[in-house]
Formats: sequence, structure tokens, C-alpha cells
Amino acid sequence: MQAAIGVSATIAFMSNHRENRLRRDIGSFGAAFLVLNGLIGAGIFALPGKVAVNAGLFSPWLFLVVGALFLSVVLVFAELASYYDETGGPVLYASDAFGPLAGFGTGWLLFLSRTTAFAANATVMASYLGSLFDVLAGDLPRMLIITTVILGLTWANILGVRDGVRAMGVFTFLKAAPLLILVLLGFQYVSGSTLLPSAELLVDDLGSTTLLMIYAFVGFETVGVTAGETTHPRRTLPRVLVGTVVSIGLLYFLIVLVFVSVIDQGDYANATLVDVGRALAGTAGAFAITLAAVFSIGGNLAGSMLAAPRLVFSLAENRQLPRWFAHVHPRYATPDRCIVVMGALALGLALTGSFVKLAVASSVARLLSYIICIASLPAIRRGASDAVRQDAYRLKGGYLIPVLGLMICLWLLMQSKAESWIAVGVLLLAGFAFYAFEKRFGLAEQP
Repeated sequence: MQAAIGVSATIAFMSNHRENRLRRDIGSFGAAFLVLNGLIGAGIFALPGKVAVNAGLFSPWLFLVVGALFLSVVLVFAELASYYDETGGPVLYASDAFGPLAGFGTGWLLFLSRTTAFAANATVMASYLGSLFDVLAGDLPRMLIITTVILGLTWANILGVRDGVRAMGVFTFLKAAPLLILVLLGFQYVSGSTLLPSAELLVDDLGSTTLLMIYAFVGFETVGVTAGETTHPRRTLPRVLVGTVVSIGLLYFLIVLVFVSVIDQGDYANATLVDVGRALAGTAGAFAITLAAVFSIGGNLAGSMLAAPRLVFSLAENRQLPRWFAHVHPRYATPDRCIVVMGALALGLALTGSFVKLAVASSVARLLSYIICIASLPAIRRGASDAVRQDAYRLKGGYLIPVLGLMICLWLLMQSKAESWIAVGVLLLAGFAFYAFEKRFGLAEQP
């Protein structure tokens, strides 16, 4: 099997020499579920109020503008995905453009980001369930919920990618349906003055407000990681990426529009979508939206458990981690050891709470990985064969869109605090030390 060797005449992905030992069981709907669940997590259920405090009635339009600008980053990933049909996504992009060390760093950052977010969301799900049922409140029920959810998703993904996709499909329906009903019920409260506010546009603390909003649009890169298990990935992934992100951006616009139309301005700071549900349909509405939040988090967890282990698998496939991680289950054709490692690490972090600082730094880590991937596009374009280039999802305007995406990511990083940078630096050093240890003692080369 050929490892990633950087930009050269023998770039591995251009020649299709990487062996794919995983089943291509993810179709267009499965890929769309991955993007949707990567984007819609716990954030949208609390985010509208936090943004509305700073942007007021302009919040829906600000969501739309920020989403449109961030689409430039998504479009770059759409083109990158059109060159690949192997598992790895950002790991392969960085490896083929800048060498295996950059690929390892990118994969390491994304894996830690996804794993810590997974652990954090598992605890949030336990909290939501505890608020619904008194019997589920308390430390012991919380631990049992976290353990059951993580072990259940781990086992489902070991059994096969189809079971993982089915789990995502169920969560997607259960979380999307209440949100769509909320929009339909709340649209009667939308007036001309809320849809097109006449007041002067003033946004308090634009930097932090935008940073909050952008987190509603990250997570889409998950789908590229599973290209090796996707049917016709070079054609499917770009279409799914762009279509799903645009659709979710429009949904966010409608949700926030209903929020500012239903909730009084003085209550923005402490209000969530649960309060919107309560205003529209009483206790039943609040209960439905709370359940939607639980299922939303569940879908996000399912998507993370499906994609994050593939990052480690890709690193092992490219001889950047021990080959032990590249094991594929002989019956279920899934990267079982990577899935177990992901589940065990997430369970430990969620139960002990030691994941907090990692979760704070995960956003910075993800933006850094976006920058590396955007910067890899020129080299990947140049190295593509004529046949691959002809079928690629080529962006119009040369490098205008990639440069815009790069500037947005850099500006967002400038809004981050020093403690996040320190945490990311420590994690990077730890990862590179592990990488150097493996290379020095030849463990990454063992069969």
C-alpha cells in the first residue's frame, strides 16, 4: 500500500493506488446526514438568544450573511473532496500537499477536536434528559446515561457503517421534525417589521458575535473523512456538502427569525428555543423542543462516532500511527480498533470532566485545520491528472473563493483567547512527540 508522499509525480491519490478495504455503504442520504449532524448539535437551541442580545432584529440576516461568507470555506472543501475517493479527508489533503507531518498534525487536531466535543455533548445530553425526567437527575443516572450512549454508539459503529448511518437517520428525523414544526407554528408571528427591520444596523462586539455564530456552521468536514466508505465520493460529496450547508443556513435564518418574532427583546439574554416552544404550544411545545435538543445532540454524537475514528484509521493507513490502528474487522469491515479507542477516550473524558480545557481549544484546532486544507488546494490542483481534473468540482474565479475563506478563518482565529492557543499548542506538541516516537522506533512500519 502506498503512503502519502507529498506533491510529486507519483502523488498517491491521483493514481488511485491506495487500497480501500472498507465497504462503500454510505450513499447520498448518509453523506447528507453526516453533514447535517455535524452542523446541527446543541448550539442552535441556545445560540439565537446570545446572538440576538448583540444584533437584535438583524440576527436572522446576520446568520444568513455569516453563513454565506463561511460558504467560501465549504466550497473549498467541496473541490478538495472531488479529488479523493479514500478515507481521510483533511488528513489526505494536508499530506499530499505538505507531506506526512502536516497530514498527521491536521488529523491529530481534528480527532482531538471531535473527541472532546463528543465527550462534552454526551454530558449535555445527560443534562437535558435529567431536566425532562426527575429519575434521570443526579450523578449516578448521569454517569449511566453517558456510559449507555457512548457504548451503544460504539457498538453500533463496530457492527457496520450502515448501522451508524441508520442511527444518524433516526436522530436526524427526530431532531429536524420539531424544528420544522416550530418554524411553521411561529411564522404567524413574523411581521414586516421583524422580517425587514427599519432600525439602524448596530451589532455589539461584532468579533465575538460572529465567532459564536460561525460555530453553528462548523463540522461539515466530517463527511470527507468517510470518502472511502461513500458511493461515488468524488461526485457525491461536493454536491452534498454545498446543498446541505446552504439548506441548513436557510433553516437557521428561519429559526432565528421566529425567535426574534416570538420572544420579547428584554428576554433575549436568557431565552432558548425551548422558550419559543413554550410560547407557541405551552408545556407540550417546551417538551418537544427539549426532546429535539436531545435528539440533535444524539445525531451529532452519532456523526462524530462514525467519522472521528476514520481519522485515526487514515493516519495508520499512511504509516503515521502504528499499524495496529489500521485493523479492519474481518466480518463487519469497519475500523473496529479505532472505534473502540474513540469510545473509550470519549467515555473517560465525559465521566471525569477532564475534557473541559480540550473542548475550549477545539474550535481553534478546527480553524487551524481549515487553514491548512485551504492552503493545500493549489498543490492538489497542480498534481491532479487530466482525467481527475476534468471531473473535479472546480471553483470559479481562480483563487478568489479560497482566499476569502482563508481570510475569514484567520480573522476568526484573531478573536480567540490566549488560553485556547496555549491548550492547542500543548496538544500539538504531545501529538508530534507521539509521531516522532513512532517514526524513531519504527512502530509505524510494522505490519
